[in-house]
Amino acid sequence: MENNVRELRAKLGWSQADLALRLNVSRQTVNAIETGRYDPSLPLAFAMAKVFGRRIEELFTPE
Repeated sequence: MENNVRELRAKLGWSQADLALRLNVSRQTVNAIETGRYDPSLPLAFAMAKVFGRRIEELFTPE
């Protein structure tokens, strides 16, 4: 699954640690999601969408 999490995070001026804190996950989890090594659970995907004020489909797309 591809995502634009890194770009959205950067536009807000947040570090990976900042986003991790908002999502209650580790910075390593954010890094793994951004690099495509980890697909988030559905609850985490919903939390990410809420944090960014977007729909899940705007964050993640099938390859």
